Amino acid sequence: MKIVLVGYGKMGHIIRSVAENLGHQVVLTVDVAAKDADVTVPAGDATALSNAVASSNADGIIEFSHPSAVLSNIKALLPLGLPIVVGTTGWSEKEHEVSELAKDCNGVVMHSANFSIGVNIFYKIVEEASKLVNDFTEYDVSVWEMHHNQKADSPSGTALDIAKRVLAGCKRKTDIVTDAFHEKPLENQLHVSSTRCGSVPGTHTVFFDSNADTIELTHRARSREGFASGAVHALERLCSKINDGSLERGHLYGMNDLFNF
Repeated sequence: MKIVLVGYGKMGHIIRSVAENLGHQVVLTVDVAAKDADVTVPAGDATALSNAVASSNADGIIEFSHPSAVLSNIKALLPLGLPIVVGTTGWSEKEHEVSELAKDCNGVVMHSANFSIGVNIFYKIVEEASKLVNDFTEYDVSVWEMHHNQKADSPSGTALDIAKRVLAGCKRKTDIVTDAFHEKPLENQLHVSSTRCGSVPGTHTVFFDSNADTIELTHRARSREGFASGAVHALERLCSKINDGSLERGHLYGMNDLFNF
């Protein structure tokens, strides 16, 4: 594949290395500040971004930028008709808007808070564990995550996805709380807490706690290469499934649409 990378920070560089090792060609890198990007576009300049990508002769786009820029980037790129894989988090409340835009312009976009294969397996484990403790009210549940101090959003999109899996399995929990508590939590509230420190790639833990014992489920990333590899494989599958007709244009897709999780 010929790939465009929108966002050429640390993740962009790792994605390029992974993509090239898998035999793909990165034909364009775009960023608002990176000095080694092929094209530098002013922040928020949708026309400059669209024109640069349109002239690249690419097969698909991987977007890893910043929560403040991702929505405008998607809006600029979707009308081009190229399959887009978006790894930037912090815009889940805008997914309906993006889905409608994809429908209107017959574009194709795929998003995941975490492209790691291990994390997506972890989602399934958490959901099954939550089902098991659902009937045992002595077990309370919480979610904690830790990332490097350069991460722009909190809690992580992965933590929120994990929390949704807990709610799907443990029906006693109905509300996700990400703020600090200033009073006793209600029994239906699931607390999701975050820590930002150092260069931690990403650690997520689900606690099932009772007076008798504690069960901890943890996924700990060793590096960002797992995220990068998953994003490249996601673009491979997205392009393939669009080309063979197993997925249609005009939609916002997720990891479950591409992989058997």
